Amino acid sequence: MTDILISEVGPRDGLQSIDRVMPLEAKQRWIAAEAAAGVKEIEVGSFVPPKLLPQMADTAELVSFAKGIAGLNVVALVPNAKGAMNAAKAGVDGMSIPFSMSETHSVKNVRKDHPAMLEEIAAAASIAKEHGVHLAVGLSTAFGCTMEGAVSEDQVVRLAEQAAKAGAQEFSLSDTTGYADPAQVRRLTRKVKTAVGDDMLTTLHLHNTRGLGLANVVAGLEEGITTFDASLGGLGGCPFAPGASGNLVTEDLVLMLNSMGLKTGIDLEALLKVRSIVEEALPGEPLYGFTPDAGPMLDYDQRTAA
Repeated sequence: MTDILISEVGPRDGLQSIDRVMPLEAKQRWIAAEAAAGVKEIEVGSFVPPKLLPQMADTAELVSFAKGIAGLNVVALVPNAKGAMNAAKAGVDGMSIPFSMSETHSVKNVRKDHPAMLEEIAAAASIAKEHGVHLAVGLSTAFGCTMEGAVSEDQVVRLAEQAAKAGAQEFSLSDTTGYADPAQVRRLTRKVKTAVGDDMLTTLHLHNTRGLGLANVVAGLEEGITTFDASLGGLGGCPFAPGASGNLVTEDLVLMLNSMGLKTGIDLEALLKVRSIVEEALPGEPLYGFTPDAGPMLDYDQRTAA
């Protein structure tokens, strides 16, 4: 069986997209409960100015808390070199910097065009190397942009190559706007792997905005992708990409992968109980997922053992 890493991004991608601020204590309980359920990597927040995203103001405290959980890989998003320095000082295991393939989205999201972002990636790579922190670059809006429309696959490849030269250690392809389809996932994954190397592209960040999230996961699996981002209850989406709601639901992803006989290490029953922490802290906030409504399959153990 293949080992598949599910990276929980709800505490960052989920919470940055809603107006309310979840209390620190609730975030800590959420992170601890997911780790206890077997989740091995959690993106606990982002190092952005609190005035822009007050939901992320306690990220350094969350890093400190999460680092105390044995076996958990603690990662955070950073928008630039300043954020990378703050993340490194906080003690993250890894950091991810978003590099939008749509220049319009890049300017809206981080206020920088492509040349300026490549400079930030190079500076962040230097900081990461100095502090022994893993640096991933998220190729966001890789499958299309709600502002620009279609994004050239050749442009994605070219920018990935430039980011690799700037010092990226790993890439993820991000369906920021929920535009991806399985054929496009296969095609773009192959093109980027050919350009930067198989071992440099390991992750897909998929949204379920148009109901294609799990189908796109299967397409990624067929191309050798071994890490998938997901958000508990499908919380989140990019606040700077209109209409880009609907992260992949962690619970549904775990059910599918476990039932396929792939090794996630996650106890689905325990994971489903984590939802109550979010529901209690954010009453009335919509949570999604087929599995939480229908429940695990009754013959689940027999199916995976066969």
